[in-house]
Amino acid sequence: MTLEIHDYIQPGRTAHLVGIGGVSMSPLAEVLLGAGVRITGSDAHESGAVEHLRALGVPVTIGHLPESVEGADCVIRTAAVHDDNPEIAAARRLGIPVFERAQAWGAIMRHYHNALCVAGTHGKTTTTSMCTHIFLAAGLDPTVMIGGTLPAIGSGYRVGKGETIILESCEYCNSFLSFFPTVAVILNVDADHLDFFKDLEDVEHSFRRFAELVPADTGVVVADRDDQNTMETLAGLERPLITFGLEEGDVHAAGLEWVNGFPSFDIVFRGEKVTRVELQVPGEHNVRNALAAAAAALALRVPVRGIREGLGAFRGAGRRFEHKGTYRGAQVYDDYAHHPEELRALLTMAQSLGYGRVICAFQPHTYSRTHELFSDFVEVLKLPDQVLLAEIFAAREQNELGISSRDLAEQIPGAEFCPGVEQVAERLAQLAQPGDLILTVGAGDIFRAGELLLAGQEKGPAGN
Repeated sequence: MTLEIHDYIQPGRTAHLVGIGGVSMSPLAEVLLGAGVRITGSDAHESGAVEHLRALGVPVTIGHLPESVEGADCVIRTAAVHDDNPEIAAARRLGIPVFERAQAWGAIMRHYHNALCVAGTHGKTTTTSMCTHIFLAAGLDPTVMIGGTLPAIGSGYRVGKGETIILESCEYCNSFLSFFPTVAVILNVDADHLDFFKDLEDVEHSFRRFAELVPADTGVVVADRDDQNTMETLAGLERPLITFGLEEGDVHAAGLEWVNGFPSFDIVFRGEKVTRVELQVPGEHNVRNALAAAAAALALRVPVRGIREGLGAFRGAGRRFEHKGTYRGAQVYDDYAHHPEELRALLTMAQSLGYGRVICAFQPHTYSRTHELFSDFVEVLKLPDQVLLAEIFAAREQNELGISSRDLAEQIPGAEFCPGVEQVAERLAQLAQPGDLILTVGAGDIFRAGELLLAGQEKGPAGN
């Protein structure tokens, strides 16, 4: 007999969340609480999220104690919590069903008329954030779950009272296959997370299954017409499809102009001009992201005013070309890019902005990704004027491949290996000149290098 999480997160029942302070667990707790579910939780550390939940009346225990699960109808865990966790082991022993976080979000989606799920190897956070801006500008009060911080909502989530839920939808471990999208956005499909997927074909198979979750009669798939892997993935799909692209597709840009690196363009939908937008974020990749968000909004019949005003007000999400400050005349930005194609988009955009030099401090993320995509990283990291390479951020892995960022540095002319973020910050301080663009890039803790650089500068006018 298969246990359905839907049966366990009903009003009056109790759900215990392990890792409740996490970036998508704390909003999950708040949404379930609003639905009438009694919530308890645990986390390894005190945090602002834990404090917020306690203020809402949710009891949170610090530390993982077996007795914490007693009295719960079900346990929901974050992906970082494994079967050897004392609470999970206790739940198994007591016969309390254990569900994954993604399963819970999937069950919640079924209570919304619209479930807008944004997927893709790259650009998910930015596009989900753009969709959020559009719905907020249209006054539609969405519930939102983003894998990053969005200044407009002050966090990575919001709990609304509207009929739409907007979720960043990750393919890693097939998490998004637990969802119930009514609109599924596929931005692109590339070989990534090769510690889980076997190869590109395996990734494509997962995205195909995701697209097939959309209801055949009432749902819509939004996809990038310009991305060959995406189009191959969706070939013959028996679902309503809206494509987007720079120059072609159901939704595309016309009259694209650039002013100081920022784009403005008409959004055209099936031959008709919808509106003109002026973006406050640079780069061709953000034109694509905006077109994807507009296509999703059009699929859900969001008023055009919301598209124009929402996209025009968007100034980026946390760690997505985020301006950190000025160091001796050099502008310091931070970005989350950690795949070669993300790096290419970022560095190509950076080169178009008119800075004297582009200095990139990059920290590869996971040994498996660095190993599998090694030659791609080497080629794309030849684009900046100067490259500093911090040691690989291990994340969830052990270095069983014997690989190092030093190996990359040896293949890239002029690149320098700096083991830690402290050494990166010291070298950036030596290199920085007025007119430079300094980028700290990666999904680990490389952002600290820029923060250390700015914190250590001599007293003078504020950089921001």
